[in-house]
Amino acid sequence: MASAKQSKKTRILLIPFFATSHISPYTDLAVRLAAARPGSVEPSIAVTLANVTVVRSALERHGPAASGMVKIVTYPFPCVDGLAPGVENLSTAGDDAWRIDAAAIDEALSRPAQEVLLRELSPDAVVTDYHFFWNSSIAAELGLPCVSFSVIGPFSGLVMKLLTGAVVSDGGAESHDIAVPGLLRPEIRIPVSELPEFLIRPWNVQGTFNPCNAAMARCLGVAFNTFADLEQEYREALVRVGSLKRCYFVGPVSLPLPPAAADISESPCIRWLDSKPSCSVVYVCFGTYASISGDQLRELALGLEASGKPFLWVVRADGWTPPDGWEERVGERGMVVRGWAPQTAILAHRAVGAFLTHCGSSSLLEAAAAGVPMLTWPLVFDQFIEERLVTDLLRIGERVWSGARSTRYEERELVPAEAVARAVGRFLEPGGAGEAARGRARDLAVKAHAAVAEGGSSSRDLHRLIDDLIEAGAAAGVPTSTSVASVETSSNADRE
Repeated sequence: MASAKQSKKTRILLIPFFATSHISPYTDLAVRLAAARPGSVEPSIAVTLANVTVVRSALERHGPAASGMVKIVTYPFPCVDGLAPGVENLSTAGDDAWRIDAAAIDEALSRPAQEVLLRELSPDAVVTDYHFFWNSSIAAELGLPCVSFSVIGPFSGLVMKLLTGAVVSDGGAESHDIAVPGLLRPEIRIPVSELPEFLIRPWNVQGTFNPCNAAMARCLGVAFNTFADLEQEYREALVRVGSLKRCYFVGPVSLPLPPAAADISESPCIRWLDSKPSCSVVYVCFGTYASISGDQLRELALGLEASGKPFLWVVRADGWTPPDGWEERVGERGMVVRGWAPQTAILAHRAVGAFLTHCGSSSLLEAAAAGVPMLTWPLVFDQFIEERLVTDLLRIGERVWSGARSTRYEERELVPAEAVARAVGRFLEPGGAGEAARGRARDLAVKAHAAVAEGGSSSRDLHRLIDDLIEAGAAAGVPTSTSVASVETSSNADRE
């Protein structure tokens, strides 16, 4: 190994789960860590080789300087039966996404390469994802402070904690609603069919050992991509219920650093939006992971057409084509984007009046930070819980569909075009529910920007997080004065 060189920087290694919805906010957090203490904090983000492009894309959103703030280091993806070489992300795995999920939490598969990385890099501190529960143990063995960064908000985390065991004890019938115990206000009821599957399995009883939860409790603390005015009332409850030592609200990490991020004015999306009136467009995007059937995409397309409203629709479905004649009928009123789109810039555009979203945590934060109200269409895992935060508590959105829904793909009810058209048309009508929700969303946006500004609540928590990592490292006798030169070499090679 190459000889070490001296440095006064605190080296923080961030290790996200194999999904764009995790890698992007982890990269955003790395940028914010570096910007908070320029010259004294050196973050590196560790991903498998096929996920390097996701990191680079996230860095580009923060402008040219961001790429010099964060190092990229790689480690090998585990060998997983049934996965083609190079498929290392939920977004590219298609029907095999479950294999990536299973591999990620399989300690025998995923721990060895991460442990080698940690021991070879010997960082001063570790920020790890919920899935990789072993990293807190490795960090403890090495005498390194370890923090978990959760891309799922504290409200969802608290609800899932409170519901652990409740479904089974209530009979578990999937045809009824179950009240979330322990929430102060208002009462939240969720159909069992809309809960994450791990909450409704027969073995899920109170007190069952969960190594991921145990690891979070073992960490120095947990950082959340949220801000005080959005979810402050759930902080103390989650710390208590989850046995967390400390809790940091450091978001929204997706907001670009001043000065403004990279120029995206030449993006076709932005140029198209420039031609539309203020608050007239519904932006439609269902994230990077969950799949939607061809039949449902067809109904959605027809519904957007029938709504009569301008729309910008990001479609991630290989091989799908809209109904015959649809593109001609829609004309310039609609724009369809295949693959990636600059979501934060789109949401910040004056023409966007609503966001039809799957209620992923990052999308919720980005919409709130942009002051855009939401039309909710959750699909999987905690998204139905996040929807309650949007519609019932913050009142910055409305459901697209109130029929039977499920977290399971095979149990989803087809949402008809008529329901889509009705929801979109009504929400964007002047003076309607969407306008009231927009007013509340814009108030939240002001608070989101204030939170990440110097001296704001999230800025203070970010500095507290850095201080706590440095102090914990010093208490454990971890020096902050060495940096392995070979790591820099591999990082540079990854950028070629």
